[in-house]
Amino acid sequence: MITYHFVGIKGSGMSALAHILHEKGYAVQGSDIEKTFFTQKALEDAGILILPFNEDNIQEGMTVVAGNAFSDDHEEIKRAEEIGVPVIRYHKFLGDFIQNFTSVAITGSHGKTSTTGLMAHVISGAAPTSYLIGDGTGCGVKDAQYFAFEACEYRRHFLSYAPDYAVMTNIDFDHPDYFANVDDVFSAFQEMAKQVKKAIFACGDDEYLQGIQANVPVVFYGFGEENDFQARNASFDENGTTFDVFVRNEYYANFRIRGYGDHNILNALSVIGLCQYEEIDTNIVQERLLTFSGVKRRFTEKKVGGQVLIDDYAHHPTEIRATINAARQKYPDREIVAVFQPHTFSRTQTFLDEFADTLNKADAVYLCDIFGSARENHGKLTIEDLQKKIPGARLMKEEGTAVLEEHESSVLIFMGAGDIQKFQAAYEQYSA
Repeated sequence: MITYHFVGIKGSGMSALAHILHEKGYAVQGSDIEKTFFTQKALEDAGILILPFNEDNIQEGMTVVAGNAFSDDHEEIKRAEEIGVPVIRYHKFLGDFIQNFTSVAITGSHGKTSTTGLMAHVISGAAPTSYLIGDGTGCGVKDAQYFAFEACEYRRHFLSYAPDYAVMTNIDFDHPDYFANVDDVFSAFQEMAKQVKKAIFACGDDEYLQGIQANVPVVFYGFGEENDFQARNASFDENGTTFDVFVRNEYYANFRIRGYGDHNILNALSVIGLCQYEEIDTNIVQERLLTFSGVKRRFTEKKVGGQVLIDDYAHHPTEIRATINAARQKYPDREIVAVFQPHTFSRTQTFLDEFADTLNKADAVYLCDIFGSARENHGKLTIEDLQKKIPGARLMKEEGTAVLEEHESSVLIFMGAGDIQKFQAAYEQYSA
């Protein structure tokens, strides 16, 4: 039997794909740096071997799946080529894999992971569904009819996919180390739209998505009256959010979700639209929306004493704003404290003023050192450059989290795409 060896198995997409192949009965192992990452425990619990990077990991009879963060000069990739072991890039492997199902690609600058998780959860109430989510979660269901997966725009990797359906949540300028500007981002989404086979569900409230052209129907969803699927009469209470859905200005049904904030309504609306298009029973959609418990690192809550701790992946100004707004909506009478770790030097430099503006919407701000990446681990910018733009912001080290105890009965939001969880873990250990 072929063994699939994943180079960079702790990456969120890579670990999810490893889980899928493992659950389908394939032999799976992988390698990565020895630093602990949030996907690691689930891989270990599944019995998937994780090794330190070493060229000796590569043996004949394997197929190597290479993470996009690693160049062709990586020691394991070079070794595989030397001994004739096939090397397939993650996005190319996934592009071939999805052809076995009715595939639903979830893409957009923000909201991909939450929407993919929600889509998979809802559709699986009607038919066997496999999925790959950007929080490191993957599931390979036997005889699956549908496959919902997260399709990332970075370096135009999503152009490796030709899905049956695509959900496009929004277009925003991100990944400044690759894209030149928002028009460059739009061009990538426009190219991807041409590859979709059946239909696109796009947020019509997004000015860039309004211009998307495709060879298949583009169905718009949002709050505006011009959308095909429109959310109206939204209200929220301690149990979540309720809203009505109108399809081309005719009342369709009422739905409730457990989340808060306009972004969560929009995510649900895209799922409702696709399910209606696929003729999935409305009652099933209503029931499954109510039982969705969320995905990892997306407004994940925990109570510690009188405080609420929220772990969130937000690492772009738009995402930070949505997360803070959702916290204010759910906890209107509490102090909101942002503990933020910027992710990559190029993103921090590009959006320095925007980060300051959005973080200022919190009642108190703590800043952690900038987290580099496998692609970019240094820069001229320092966290002090951001601190200067946020009145009252304080710097935080992992060993200095005790200061958060000052914020009694507050909501502490730990935000970032790096290893911000270690700061939350340190504070929880101190508070225990």
